[in-house]
Amino acid sequence: MSEKHKDDVTGVETTGHSWDGIRELNNPLPKWWVYTFYVCILWSFAYWVVMPTWPYLTGDGWTYTKGVIGYEQRNVVTNELAAIAEGRSGAMERIATMPLDEIATDPALMEVALGAGKAAFGDNCAPCHGSGAQGSAGFPNLNDDDWIWGGTLDDIHTTLQHGIRWDADDETRLNTMMAYGRDGILDRAEISDVAEYVLLLSNQAHDGEAAIRGAEVFASQCVACHGEAGTGNRELGAPNLTDAIWLYGGDRAAIVETVSNGRSGVMPAWGTRLDEGTIRSLTLFVHSLGGGEKQ
Repeated sequence: MSEKHKDDVTGVETTGHSWDGIRELNNPLPKWWVYTFYVCILWSFAYWVVMPTWPYLTGDGWTYTKGVIGYEQRNVVTNELAAIAEGRSGAMERIATMPLDEIATDPALMEVALGAGKAAFGDNCAPCHGSGAQGSAGFPNLNDDDWIWGGTLDDIHTTLQHGIRWDADDETRLNTMMAYGRDGILDRAEISDVAEYVLLLSNQAHDGEAAIRGAEVFASQCVACHGEAGTGNRELGAPNLTDAIWLYGGDRAAIVETVSNGRSGVMPAWGTRLDEGTIRSLTLFVHSLGGGEKQ
């Protein structure tokens, strides 16, 4: 059992515990510490009364004590968001009406437009084009300078506004890569030959004799859209076949599949879903990714 006694040196009573001959003195707490402790207790009760603190259950579910001043952090956040929205509203109104090239030369407006465009891209475009706009098979990479329908501000705006092959929009961008095999326009040998010619155009390994035959097929079936040199036509949405950038793949099998069954990817017309300020912000954001072209 512990036995309390006074320390011979200090005259202070011990706690009664001893370990290996060592005893602990039972000194009282410093007065300043005790007073601080009491003040903290009083402060906690005052805070309990003044501020929202304790949850409790009612017939309608859980709620909490509101406090004397009725403070609620949700209201603070709501007010701050409203202030931000009010500050942006003027800028967004200007973005919705000003020419795109003028917005691009205004640093203050561009800051707002790029921020709004990035947010809208994440909400609406990233599911197809990727969070980094890098694209994937069937969905174009928006970071490079290879544009099927053009990469100026006006071109991008039109594409966003009216979409591609979007039946509900009369002004949608529209082209048709025919299914030459499925529709019986070309036989398998002709499709194989023209695929070899496309490989030749893009400086890939190919069958030389088949490519010569394929050049004749290309001249009769493909030149009208892709051009004699295969460099494409943006007015028609016909891609350049001479570069190393492919929307659906550029190997032999992918080219044969494209020629045989055609391609008809769809992009929504965002003009009926997003307001003009958001579409223009998206336009400026996409244009800024690295491949945007001058007007």
